[in-house]
Amino acid sequence: MTCRLLPEWSAQDAVLLAWPHAGTDWKDNLADIHAVYCELIRHITRFQHVVLAVPSSDIQGNAQQQLLAANIPINKIHFAQSPYNDTWLRDTGPITCAEANKLVMHDFRFNGWGGKFDAQLDDALVTQLHEQNIFTAELHSHPIYLEGGSIDVDGTGTLLTTSRCLLTTTRNPSMSRDAYALLFKKAFDIDRVIWIENGELLGDDTDSHIDMLARFCDPQTIAYTACRNQNDIHFPSLQQLENELKTLRQNTGEPYNLVPLYIPAAQYDEDGERLPASYANFLVINQAVLVPVYNDEMDKDACAKLMACFPGREIIPIRANAIIQQGGSLHCLTMQLPAGSVRF
Repeated sequence: MTCRLLPEWSAQDAVLLAWPHAGTDWKDNLADIHAVYCELIRHITRFQHVVLAVPSSDIQGNAQQQLLAANIPINKIHFAQSPYNDTWLRDTGPITCAEANKLVMHDFRFNGWGGKFDAQLDDALVTQLHEQNIFTAELHSHPIYLEGGSIDVDGTGTLLTTSRCLLTTTRNPSMSRDAYALLFKKAFDIDRVIWIENGELLGDDTDSHIDMLARFCDPQTIAYTACRNQNDIHFPSLQQLENELKTLRQNTGEPYNLVPLYIPAAQYDEDGERLPASYANFLVINQAVLVPVYNDEMDKDACAKLMACFPGREIIPIRANAIIQQGGSLHCLTMQLPAGSVRF
């Protein structure tokens, strides 16, 4: 049996996070982002464990203080000390596959989304964590730049990605679509790569990661970022994305069940720049789905639609206004660790 990349709805041991501190981009709004992290960790630990990276004993102590003050069960949080540039674990954390009765973690290179930001510490994070004997899975390292938020899988051999991200010249300029398909076949047991050509959000530094635009909810269903306000600057691009998704077919030849998640009203940073508020950046955990919300009238619509997509899972809204100040959301901050991958 070959190593297949597990879909997010597979059983999990934990979620990997990195605590924001003054050495990260969160330095100017630490109180706000720490409040979000406490809320996020509170809900995750209702269902599973958290592996929380911290850069030092002092910052670990600060994190523990805040988590205890928020009545979060510390016995479900496993601290791991390692330096990091920032906290976007979706793109710097391990990508885990299942092979027969064992798990394999893949560690790809990370260069700050094509050289936009310093990333040397983030690039080394997975190796640093793995050397601490936290994970049971063996580690496979790759010389290729690849971010976890740039791919999404259905668990049956199909991978969804965007050409706008993977084919940029600042990541792997020598790699073609065929070269990526071969990589995904060897590393993730992917039979079919769907390349999305349309869709982008202002303020997204990732060059249109798929996890901001379109996500598998099951092998037949894709939830996607949509816009119904024709006066919104995103309307043409997201309309093209919707039209493109309508042309896609499952392996059976049937069209996908498409679920539009309409973006909230425009959100801006303190400099007046548009922020990439997306409901598609949800996180699936054991028995629940954590949904980013923005104190907007579309919050309830997104949660209701995702409830229908994930029957039997609790839908938990998490205020993400503080997170998008740095251009990402819930999914971007987190990386799920599948069942059997963590050494407790």
